Amino acid sequence: MNSNISHPWQQAQPILEVLSSLSYQTGELDGYLQEIACSVSHLLELDWSVVTLCKDEIERVMASSLDMGDEDCVFSLHGTLTETVVKTGQTLCVEDANTHPEYGCPPEGYVSYLGVPLRTHQGEVIGTICSFCIKPRLFTLEEVRTVELFAERAATAIDNYYLYQQQREFNQILEAEVIKRTEELRLAQAQLIERERLAAIGEFASMIVHEIRNPVTTILMGLNYFKKTCTSPKDQMRVSLALEEAERLQNLLKEILLYAKPQTLQLEELDVDEFFVKTLLSLQKMPEAEGRPIRFIPIPSTVKILGDRDKLKQVLINLVRNACEAIAPGEIVTCTIEREPDPTQICLSVHNGGTPIPED
Repeated sequence: MNSNISHPWQQAQPILEVLSSLSYQTGELDGYLQEIACSVSHLLELDWSVVTLCKDEIERVMASSLDMGDEDCVFSLHGTLTETVVKTGQTLCVEDANTHPEYGCPPEGYVSYLGVPLRTHQGEVIGTICSFCIKPRLFTLEEVRTVELFAERAATAIDNYYLYQQQREFNQILEAEVIKRTEELRLAQAQLIERERLAAIGEFASMIVHEIRNPVTTILMGLNYFKKTCTSPKDQMRVSLALEEAERLQNLLKEILLYAKPQTLQLEELDVDEFFVKTLLSLQKMPEAEGRPIRFIPIPSTVKILGDRDKLKQVLINLVRNACEAIAPGEIVTCTIEREPDPTQICLSVHNGGTPIPED
């Protein structure tokens, strides 16, 4: 019996050993594909084997039995043998590419080709295992089947890898969304606590104001009586000063009570230019505005807004008064109305020529 005759099971033994030794761990795709490319080339005694991913007429070499350097190896599929494999979805064996140019061109220096498609469980061709030989070679069915076994392993690993990446991306998006929602909930809770705190302060302030207003009213009544009865000029001066301070205290209590109450807006449609012109005319008569002209620059076209007339007027009074107090007589306060990108909003600017407020 000839000991050189190799039985099929003896030929299959190294292949089975390599297949059983292949172990893909999640996320370690490059090393796994490299092992497949080298195993195919070694077991079938091929000159060069590569594992490629193919998409949009582009071929990307993921693993190679020969050193191709560290650069990203990307090639066009157009006119190549691999293009035929990808488009047909079938294994392609070419003994001599020089005599069969209709299948495409091999890499320079190679003539024979064995290409097996990488097919996912859904049937999609995502790449190939391509093998090349320098000399013409007729590939056997056993050799083709061997490469197809490795192609199944490679396709499964690539498919699982991309599923794993998609799951990771989804988890990252989900985690970011959870963090975002948690932060929004935290801010909303903090705002609610702050509103409750301010409401409690407002309620307490209102109670204090009401307790103080009664004795202040009594004091004012007494002072007004003394003003009518006292005849001495010095007494009149003292009573007048006391009345001024008592009235100032009463006004201060009114302001505290105003800010302590929940703010409700009485909205109505307002013609912007008409409202500001009338308000600014009355503001020109304020003592603070004496000798300080107020110039108004309106919007060219008619604009109407929804607003609380009284509160807007109070805001304008405060802004203009502050502007007038910060400049010398003869200087001008300019009020400008401008449109905002949002058509439902306008911008009011009050500008004076005084010294800017320090940043600190």
